[in-house]
Amino acid sequence: MTDRHSGTSLSRVVPGFIAGFLATLIFHQLALGLLWAAGIAPMPPFVMAHTQPMGIPAVLSLAFWGGIWGIVFAFADASFPRGPAYWVTAFLFGAVLPSLCALVIVLPLKGRPLGGGWYPPFLVTVFLVNGFWGIGTGIFLRVFRVRMRAPGQARAHGKG
Repeated sequence: MTDRHSGTSLSRVVPGFIAGFLATLIFHQLALGLLWAAGIAPMPPFVMAHTQPMGIPAVLSLAFWGGIWGIVFAFADASFPRGPAYWVTAFLFGAVLPSLCALVIVLPLKGRPLGGGWYPPFLVTVFLVNGFWGIGTGIFLRVFRVRMRAPGQARAHGKG
């Protein structure tokens, strides 16, 4: 199966996972840190408390799931518009899809209230940090695609 960005579906999985993982550690956590410093976010960045039952730091668990969403993003971005609208779409993808999943599926599964109790600072935080994750994932995917092309191919096909 081919697409307009890379040769095969498999060539989207690994870069998508890595892009989403790194975007979580950099863009998501940076946005969370800024919102925390501004007194908006109800939780700090880089939480190292261990998750149950795996016992790994929460930020690494979050980055793993960011990688899974990065795979979804890598397949979806083939249908994103080009130009500046790409970045708006990348932000909205992150702000809406992973956020809704967290608010209506993950939190209740963890015994927390649906939507985090619909607490406005929490909702603003969730939508903004995930939106910035989307932008970061888009940036990393672009970098990976340019690096994966053959040297002459980048010039022949224009920007990624």
